[in-house]
Parts: sequence; structure tokens; C-alpha cells
Amino acid sequence: MSELGLVKRQFGHRARLALSPAEIRVIDDQAHAARTLWNCLHSWWQMMPKDKCTLAGADAAIRQARKDLDYLAVLPAQAAQAVLKTYHRAWVNCWEGRAQEPSFKGRFRTPMSVDIPQGRDLNIVRVHRRWGMVNLPKIGRVRFRWTKDLSVGKKATKDSRITGARLVKDALGWHIAFRIQTLQRAPESHQGPEVGIDAGVNIPLALSNKDHGRPPRLPDGTADRDKWLTPKEKAKLLRLERQAAHRNTFRKPGEKTSRRLQHTYDQIKQLRAKATRRALNWQHQTTTYLARTYGVLVVEQLNILGMTKHPAPRPDPAGGGAFGRNGARAKAGLNRSIAQEAWGRTVTILTYKSARYGGRLVKVPAPHTSRRCSACGCITSGSRESQELFVCKNPDCGWTANADWNAARNILHLYRTGHVIVAVPAAGRRGRRAVTPSNLPQQCRRESPS
Repeated sequence: MSELGLVKRQFGHRARLALSPAEIRVIDDQAHAARTLWNCLHSWWQMMPKDKCTLAGADAAIRQARKDLDYLAVLPAQAAQAVLKTYHRAWVNCWEGRAQEPSFKGRFRTPMSVDIPQGRDLNIVRVHRRWGMVNLPKIGRVRFRWTKDLSVGKKATKDSRITGARLVKDALGWHIAFRIQTLQRAPESHQGPEVGIDAGVNIPLALSNKDHGRPPRLPDGTADRDKWLTPKEKAKLLRLERQAAHRNTFRKPGEKTSRRLQHTYDQIKQLRAKATRRALNWQHQTTTYLARTYGVLVVEQLNILGMTKHPAPRPDPAGGGAFGRNGARAKAGLNRSIAQEAWGRTVTILTYKSARYGGRLVKVPAPHTSRRCSACGCITSGSRESQELFVCKNPDCGWTANADWNAARNILHLYRTGHVIVAVPAAGRRGRRAVTPSNLPQQCRRESPS
């Protein structure tokens, strides 16, 4: 932050590329070369002695490999250096405990991408109201969809400019993701109200003040797995899945997938990618509304990986219960619903958007937020009669409400009573006390239900 109250902001913008079949083949070759270079670099790093695993040695090995192997030479030199930089950063994250060790990248499970680290080589020009031109290494001038005003031309300065880009591919084709850096005035402290947010399945984001109907609404069929597809797209997806299952019956074990079956798989991937894009668009619209409206956003500290684990198998295969023969299938359905809502991505988006608008995001402990009554504070067994309804079993209370709204009220109450785990951003703010067993709230408390 400068003395004038200006801060540097870095964000990304993704646009669709308009490529010819020949250009697509060139970028595909570059992406495969980048993945192969990563695997060769990983093998070299594991084989070399510890004292010789240096950036200078790896850089020399990459330069020699690009001279000896023609299929690695199709990758631009700067993109090859970006692979080395990304690989070294992966090891730094592992050494600092933020990630696991880097591993080999598989051909089919790894997203295809090519990095363009130098923004000055892009030479972006707007040629039409809807289209722009960008220069790609070893490809030339390519059109891309213009959907956002970029800091190019006379608008580009030392502090507001495009620092680089990355070519990424999904089921819908190749896109370019620009890395943009701007200099903006630091936002003032947000004076909006406080709100508790509960991430659920029936209501994706339930607010403590019942404002969850104000953001952009979900399409019809909230509990449907393919809720982001239209009825025609759902029918087409069902037809393609049946067609793929029928054609797969004629495939012998170990036999290569036929072109016709692979084409069917590609069509299924395109529909799935379209649904994912619509879900991400809804997430961005909703989180922007929340960050602009509220000054303090309170969420739970959830262990999503632990919540989506498969149930432990029972010794008796015929055993019943919640995780018996029939319960395992229900738990698998719940895991799919949790993964589809992408709760972790929602919290990540809320974190930087709340800081952008001057607010802050606070995380509170998650235990018993969905089982505790927000009116009387009692935790009683059987209060969750269904996934949607909460009924307090306390004889003196008997309060009934939506289960997600009840949990959102409990989340906000934990923040107001000082049970905070993480407060983001913490710079320049006085942190709250951490949660410990000694300062956990009592099992029963009295609070007005209003």
C-alpha cells in the first residue's frame, strides 16, 4: 500500500479463443510438450544428487533437452522456463507444508495448458466491439472474445498492465486467461451489517437474516444433480450416457476406445463443462452481492474432505444402519451433492471479494451449528427430523425453522460471542480470541428467536 492510499490489485480474466484447426493442433502439441517437460524435469530432480538439484542445473538440462528432442522444441523457450518456475514453486510449497510433493502428470487426467509469462509479447489490440487480437508465441495473431475492458494500449501503465497469460483447454475449447495488475484506491472500511452464512445442499448459501432469496436464484430442480442444464440439455445428456454405455459393451478388455465412443464422451464432457461454467457464474454473482451488501461475513471452518469420505465398511455385510448396505449409496449421493456445491471455492471467492469492498470474512468453529437450537441454545437428539426441517425437542421451546437458516443464526451468534478461528483480512485489525475448550459456548443458552 502506498502513501497515497493506493493498492496493487491482481486478478485474472478468461476469454474464449477463435482458432483454426491448424492452430488448435499447434497449441495441443505445445501443451503436450509442456506436460512432457514437467515429467522429464521431475525424473531429473529425483535422479540427481541432492547437492546438484539446483535451478541452474535444471535450466541447463531443459535447454539441452529442447535441443535434442524435437517434440520439446515446439514449446516456446519462455513457456519452458515457466514450467521450471512452476515446478520449483511446487517444491517450495511442499517444503513449507502448504501442499504435497509434486508428481508426474498423466496424459488424460491433467488439464492442458501453456504459460505465456511475458505480457509485453501479447500485443493486445481491440479490433471490434466483440473481438480482440492477441499475439501467441509460434502461432501468430489470434482472435479472442472481448468481454472486459483490458489495460492495453494508451491505458497501459507501469502499475496497470497485463503481466502475462496462460492458455487453458477444457471440453469447450481453448481459452486465454490474462493476468492483470492494476493500481486502485484502497477501499474504505465497509459499514454494512453482519451476517452468518451456512453452506448447505437444499439452500446453497443460507443467510441468518433470511436474505438468501435476494441473490441470483438457482434454476428449477434444486435437488437435481444436473440443475444447471435446461430440460432439452438434460434429455440430450441422458441419451448420450445411454449411448456411451451401449457402445462400451462392445469394447473388449484392454481395447482402445473407438472414435465413435470417444466422440460421445466428448459431447458428454461439453455438457458437463457448460453446467460447471453456469454454476461458477452463479457463484460469482452471489458472492459479489454478499460482499457489496455486508461488512462482516461469518462462515464455518468446515473439513470438507472429512465430510465427503466414504463410510467405513461394517464387518457384517447384511448389517443395516445409516452406513449399511443401503446407507452407503445414500452417503455417496450426499458426497456428490457436497462436491457439486463447491463450498471451498465459495469461501475462497468470498475472501478476496470481501477484502476488495472493504469488508472481512470470519470463520467460526463448525461443531453443533446444525444441531443447536438458535432460539434456546439446547442440543437435543432428533432435532433434525429431515434435511430441511429443524424442530427443537426441548419441552420449553419447541421452535421450528428451516435447518439451514437455523445453522446460519448459530454461526452469527458464535461470532458475536467471540468464538473466532480466522479473521480475513487480519492485517491492521485487532484479532478475536481463538476457540478453546474453556471458552466454548454453553450447551443451553437463551436468545430471542427474532
